[in-house]
Amino acid sequence: MNDSYKELLVTKEKGFKDKLLRVVCVIPTIFLGLLVLLTGNIIVFILTVAFGVLDYFIFQWTDIEFEYLYLDKEICIDKIMAKNRRKRVATLNVEKMEILAPEKSHELDSYRNRSVKTVDYSAGQDLPGQKLYAMFYEGNQKYLMNLDEDFAKTVKGIAPRKVFMD
Repeated sequence: MNDSYKELLVTKEKGFKDKLLRVVCVIPTIFLGLLVLLTGNIIVFILTVAFGVLDYFIFQWTDIEFEYLYLDKEICIDKIMAKNRRKRVATLNVEKMEILAPEKSHELDSYRNRSVKTVDYSAGQDLPGQKLYAMFYEGNQKYLMNLDEDFAKTVKGIAPRKVFMD
């Protein structure tokens, strides 16, 4: 029995939409905070607190990391929000995987025209030392993940005909 263990942490890139959402939420909070200081109005104070709470949740939702854990022929994916909340979002059995290859690989050409549900657990692009991989799973799901060469080699050791690293 091959008990390999690997883990990898990937930080999701904050796109333009995430940055814009943060700015659009913070500006009214600052404006309302200044208005409270000038007027002392209790209703404006309540609105400021409400916008502050909204800002807190927006910052949590836009600060995301994914942790991939390979153990005993399973890849577990955890979503970490704001470095303090962890949630298991997927557990993938390597034996049910059809193919795992870099997103731009020619090995995926026969899979590109499939209409499958795509789930993105990646940073959104290639990162230094990590490639964007696509995994087709059980015929009806596609998972996107950022994997480094060591993680991909570990999975390839279990399923050499299903994993491509070109």
